[in-house]
Amino acid sequence: MTLIATESLTKTYGGRVTALADLTVAVEPGIIGLVGANGAGKSTLIKILLGLLEPTSGQVRVLGRDPTTDPAAVRARVGYMPEHDALPPDLTAAELVTHLGRISGLPRTVARERASEALRHVGLYEERYRPVGGYSTGMKQRVKLAQALVHDPDLLLLDEPTNGLDPAGRDAMLALIHRIGTEFGISVLVCSHLLGEVERICDTLIAIDGGRLLRADHITAMTSATDVLAVEVSEGTENLAARLAELDLTVTRDGRMLLVPLTDERTYDLILGTVAELDLPLHRLDQRRHRVAELFAPREPSHV
Repeated sequence: MTLIATESLTKTYGGRVTALADLTVAVEPGIIGLVGANGAGKSTLIKILLGLLEPTSGQVRVLGRDPTTDPAAVRARVGYMPEHDALPPDLTAAELVTHLGRISGLPRTVARERASEALRHVGLYEERYRPVGGYSTGMKQRVKLAQALVHDPDLLLLDEPTNGLDPAGRDAMLALIHRIGTEFGISVLVCSHLLGEVERICDTLIAIDGGRLLRADHITAMTSATDVLAVEVSEGTENLAARLAELDLTVTRDGRMLLVPLTDERTYDLILGTVAELDLPLHRLDQRRHRVAELFAPREPSHV
């Protein structure tokens, strides 16, 4: 079953500002990354998927339902974690998540049980009776994730789930999202402008820019190996580049790396031989992989 499908989906504001333009994409279940710069149209798309915003034109389906005409049926099967906080500071996490479970249609006893279970999954079970106002940023993010899980949805829509977190907190949140997507049988759409994060945990990627689709594909296809070798030595980079050029190899710089086209099987041997000849400490020699960032900021490395 297709998880999300759009066809020529367009959203304009006031007839002048275009947030989404002719977006056509079909996504299968799994962990999906929705990436783009701030203002690319990611949040607009999420609001349309939730039935909170009507498209100007085009078609959209979420789990086979149209959120424009049947928003209640869609939201019954979808959990949403918003980017910004709107958490009542005086409520405990248990009270908040239980209340939102009740709003989702769960009976009182079931909502209370599901709230405890969801808070356990996100690592807040021991802290569930503390007022949310005293929580750290990371804990508040996990409360928002717990309330998205409380009604046992088929799909989670997470808008910038690592927003405001330090590196350790981001790692913990990404690990939790990956666990939900792989062990719980829940599909997850992760909306983020941090490309490295989605590369780490997602199966599929939707990249948009200026409201237009750049590419939608499996992450393995987007980060496949290129026909370029990346070489990095701890010292002597300029000497190595000059010597490789003398051997008629095309060498370009990309930060601390040297990039050399892999023309044939001799290329490896020539590079390794030159590194040994110059007695340089080799740090890296492998095929360079495509990066998601190349979709947004393609550039040619400068020649040495």
